[in-house]
Amino acid sequence: MQSAGCRLCKIAREARGESTDGLADETHVHINSAGCEGKATTVMAAHHSIWRHLYDSMHAAQKPKSKLKFVTLDKESNMSMLWRREEFPRICSKKELAEKAQDIEVTMPVKQSQETRYNLDPGSFFENRF
Repeated sequence: MQSAGCRLCKIAREARGESTDGLADETHVHINSAGCEGKATTVMAAHHSIWRHLYDSMHAAQKPKSKLKFVTLDKESNMSMLWRREEFPRICSKKELAEKAQDIEVTMPVKQSQETRYNLDPGSFFENRF
């Protein structure tokens, strides 16, 4: 049986004063993903909590002679923030990193759901992802 659309997404859109046209089907997978507009914040918070626990556990188990360095134990950092730190530009420039990342990213197909959700054309999707 086809659903009339996700009730949680509908509530979230109505709260923002947005159209409720084109709602995703209300499925178990959808509701438990960050794609559900009504649960995205909760799902992402759970993801971040689990990741922080994993990261802290990996750091605690690190052997003293390990060359692995955890660079963002206290907070999340994006690439722009990391490249403000002194040691990163010595590895490579931010431009070199962006070019290499783009070489990899452009080989990844854009999912129809992402293209539709962000109303992007496939050619500009990389710029919005990186």
